[in-house]
Amino acid sequence: MSSRLAKGGRLIDRGAMRDFTFNGKRMKGMEGDTLASALLANDQVMMGRSFKYHRPRGVVASGAEEPNALMGIGTDGHFEPNQRATTQELFEGLTAESQNHWPSLEFDVGAVNAKLSRFFPAGFYYKTFLWPRSFWEKVYEPIVRQAAGLGRAPKDRDADTYEHLYTFADVLVIGGGVAGLTAALEAGRAGAKVLVLEQTAHWGGRAPVDGGEIGGVSAEEHIAALVTELEGLPNVTLRLRCMGAGVYDHGYILGYERLTDHIADKSGPRHRLWRIRAAQVITATGAIERPLSFAGNDLPGVMLASAVRDYVVNFGVAPGDRVAVVTNNDDAYRTAFAMKEAGLDVAVILDAREAGGGALAIAAREAGIRVEPGRAVAKVLGGKRVTGVEICAQAGSGSTIETIPCDVVAMSGGWSPVVHLWSHCGGKLYWDTEHAMFRPDPEKAPTSHDGRAFVRCAGTANGEMLLSQVLKDAAAQGHAAALAAGFEGTPSGLPEVSEVAEIPLAPVWIMPAGASYDKRSKAWLDFQNDVKVSDIQLAAQEGYESVEHAKRYTTLGMATDQGKLSNINGLAILSDSLNEAIPQVGTTTFRPPYTPISMGAIAGQGRGETFQPLRRTPLHAWHEAHGVQWEPVGHWRRPYAFPQAGESTHEAVNREITTVREKVGLLDASTLGKIVVKGPDAGRFLDMLYTNMMSTLKPGRCRYGLMCNENGFLIDDGVVARIDENTFLCHTTTGGADTIHAHMEEWLQTEWWDMQVHVFNVTEQYGQIGVVGPLARQLLELLGTAEISKDELPFLGWADRLVGGIPCRLYRISFSGELSYELRVPAGQTLALWEALMEAGKALGVAPYGTEALHVLRAEKGFIMIGDETDGTVTPQDLNLHWAVSKKKEDFLGKRGQLRSHLSSPDRWKLVGLETLDGMVLEDGAYILDAGQNDRGQRNMQGRITSSYYSPTLGRGIAMALLKHGPDRMGETVQVTKLGAEPVAAKVVDPVFYDKDGEKQDV
Repeated sequence: MSSRLAKGGRLIDRGAMRDFTFNGKRMKGMEGDTLASALLANDQVMMGRSFKYHRPRGVVASGAEEPNALMGIGTDGHFEPNQRATTQELFEGLTAESQNHWPSLEFDVGAVNAKLSRFFPAGFYYKTFLWPRSFWEKVYEPIVRQAAGLGRAPKDRDADTYEHLYTFADVLVIGGGVAGLTAALEAGRAGAKVLVLEQTAHWGGRAPVDGGEIGGVSAEEHIAALVTELEGLPNVTLRLRCMGAGVYDHGYILGYERLTDHIADKSGPRHRLWRIRAAQVITATGAIERPLSFAGNDLPGVMLASAVRDYVVNFGVAPGDRVAVVTNNDDAYRTAFAMKEAGLDVAVILDAREAGGGALAIAAREAGIRVEPGRAVAKVLGGKRVTGVEICAQAGSGSTIETIPCDVVAMSGGWSPVVHLWSHCGGKLYWDTEHAMFRPDPEKAPTSHDGRAFVRCAGTANGEMLLSQVLKDAAAQGHAAALAAGFEGTPSGLPEVSEVAEIPLAPVWIMPAGASYDKRSKAWLDFQNDVKVSDIQLAAQEGYESVEHAKRYTTLGMATDQGKLSNINGLAILSDSLNEAIPQVGTTTFRPPYTPISMGAIAGQGRGETFQPLRRTPLHAWHEAHGVQWEPVGHWRRPYAFPQAGESTHEAVNREITTVREKVGLLDASTLGKIVVKGPDAGRFLDMLYTNMMSTLKPGRCRYGLMCNENGFLIDDGVVARIDENTFLCHTTTGGADTIHAHMEEWLQTEWWDMQVHVFNVTEQYGQIGVVGPLARQLLELLGTAEISKDELPFLGWADRLVGGIPCRLYRISFSGELSYELRVPAGQTLALWEALMEAGKALGVAPYGTEALHVLRAEKGFIMIGDETDGTVTPQDLNLHWAVSKKKEDFLGKRGQLRSHLSSPDRWKLVGLETLDGMVLEDGAYILDAGQNDRGQRNMQGRITSSYYSPTLGRGIAMALLKHGPDRMGETVQVTKLGAEPVAAKVVDPVFYDKDGEKQDV
């Protein structure tokens, strides 16, 4: 049985007991325990069930690579599923529950899947659910949905808080083991600003557990001295419980810090997401021990040899009373010594190498431990926990030589450097045949924008296995990183290291080498997803030769541990099945984050009211004080209408429209995008962005422009004003300001980087007020505005003027078809200008109007609206805007797309107006019916309604629509769908319903 040892445990405080519950059962642990070590101390060996076959699963590792012991931690708003028991620190009152079983962990009806495993081979879901087709919706899909996922999703609102932190470093060291600390000290002594991140709660990594002397003292003492010196350097910052989650281009790194996961008090922020910029990054992330593949290697009690050693040395926990060690390398012998020193029984060491181990094997024999070279595990015995092992010759097919009783199997298949962070931004690997591992290739390091390498690996993460070599490499990498960051220092001398020489491992990917199918079908690679050796071999047999295809066909490495334990063994099995070398088969892709991070940490404080911050115009408070009804437009709130006492919204909209048509209205247009484009090449740049010519625009003039994406589809429109020879102001739609600004920057930075142009989004720096209606000029003149007649400020011109003593820029542009001025002022003066206009306009019947009136006004004039008349598949030509597409320019974004046969087809739907015969209002989005039916028995369509309104100006419903051959069908009657009723007859008319010649806007 597993139990707490009477003594030992370097990380626990035996005087501080901690109560916790597991599956409703109360248990006790100690301060410093992980949940996994505390469960083992309580003889809770089985901790979960596998995903596919629901086989019993126990802890197999001791760190972030753990695939089995996943728990739901916490209750109510603090509950989170899929937390690793191996990394969850114990605290008073912790509540944990195991996952993926029903009705209980001990008795799980899903375990019947294991009995039916022959019907669920690799890729069975690609074959099983195809026939009969009628079963999918009623039979297959409900079963798949019920089975999908691990754990249960939280039902309560997250009660925890999260935060983000931004910082900079000359040298960022990820990993606080002996290598990371050594590298950090070298960089710190050179004067570099150093930040060290360690994902666990303790410094030193594996060195204190594995032993050895450094500088005449124990590894633990040496690490304590390193930490003390680093803490004394003002230019060095040390952070525990903080993981390097991902390394990105240009020295951008994400860190993930756990702040309150290890304590009962949850009042502070739970997690912190670090956004780091570093000149140099050192990944000292160590290595992960690989499991061995033999029949029954997934039973509770089968563990990595290093994990067994960790539980004994770090936590004073015996995973069992009697251990069998099975290995292909010397390191696992250290586990036997640790068990022996703790007073536990070591039944046997099975060394797959025919010649056995080196000096450590000799020491084991001298200590009275039975060592069997050339031997392997034929099969692990037991059901819900290990009861023994059958041993056989590694070179054979698995004939049992002897059965040995034990309750723990400590396995070691060698070590794999943690190269994930190195690989995140392009670092390449090479295969080290001697050590059977992928190592970072220093000649192919990730580089920054200037072509210089900015990521380097140190110590075991760099493939160095001996302690002396780890220290030497770490010191060299730390010194080199400081130099690359611009600091000079003298390399420190290295301490003497006392260590035992080791002989090379023997690559062993399956036990025994000639294992029968029966044994291969019980030898597990991916413990969580139940992927077996036989599954990989089947994938190769069925033609999945690419490692990426085999991964997806079998789900190897797709569990929450992302293949940390399974991938190398799986690659080796695949390469053997394909009769190719491992390097030729390649590796799967490493993607951030290194281990899962909480969604809350990603969101940070962006939740609730701050999830999508509300953007307010300078007039927001005035609108609220005057009875506004709001409309959400992107992140903004824009006035929809201003109902007066006793008025309905519909009546308010009609009144506002009439006011604009007959008197004068005021529109808060501050949300319209305002982007300054400046530089010697500004005109050339805008010629490429817009479909029409902008470089010929003269200062003081404006021009309406269309912007398309590279496929030729319309994405934005607006008025462009030329300010001076090198400066333009581009107006965009409200929802398009940020998108178009990013669009401009993308093309500048990726394609036209040689253009001398800068773009600035100044949308919120200025307020903009539309003064619209036949009395607009009169209102401005009441406020002393000079020189704004038709001749002095013509249509599509702009000028700087004083309005009520406030400096403004006036644009003669119109989105209503009426005389219109748009007044731009600094944001802080917008309210004063608005109130002055309202006061002066009382005698003229002035009134504010909202977006709905704006939409009706523009529809009456046949003006298009991005997002209404466009949906990502519409071209300017579809909207009869071919006049705004230059025929003189050699190129612009979208030109080639618009020349494609599909986009230039005469059968495309084009813009028209529609009027119902009885004046009713058509439904937005309704379809225009065509004759006949498609092969599914549905009516054919020949168009759709894009905008539909009641027009008080015309006294009837009006609509704009896209209709096949539309402009050629004027006067024709078409049938338009109506929900729950018969189709409605409508007449095809010109889309310009009001003042077609534009006389009213140009007065």
